[in-house]
Amino acid sequence: MPTLNLQNENDTLAFGKALADLAVAGDVITLSGPLGAGKTVLARGFIARRVGAKVDVTSPTFTLAHVHDTVTPPIWHFDFYRLKSPKEVEEIGLDEALAGGISLIEWPERATAYLPQERLDIELSPEGASRIARLSASSSWETRLERLLKARGAA
Repeated sequence: MPTLNLQNENDTLAFGKALADLAVAGDVITLSGPLGAGKTVLARGFIARRVGAKVDVTSPTFTLAHVHDTVTPPIWHFDFYRLKSPKEVEEIGLDEALAGGISLIEWPERATAYLPQERLDIELSPEGASRIARLSASSSWETRLERLLKARGAA
């Protein structure tokens, strides 16, 4: 499992932007880790790269989903933290997102049965002021991720 050391918030934003350059319609990227680990920061970098630097990206904790549909493909930003039941995923548009958008999913462990096998999983762990990102890629992400890690000089 490849890992990255993200030294600060700017590194986390930059990593999100680098992922955005590689993502295509149908991609699912899950972001897991404890509160404050940088999930929304990473999503903010990703969305800012695709939608524009001036977009206000907050975690959709209370709405469960934000759709950024001013770009093609649309970006769906989900936060499953407040799900009372995994079945609620059926009501918030995940099927639509998977059909042709790019999905960023915070707290994916709350509804794993609804996630496709083909995805990029990112587990963020705080380490003082920095974060460790552990990456697990399905086959559709392997080559793209190798290029990204090689460019970053990561292991």
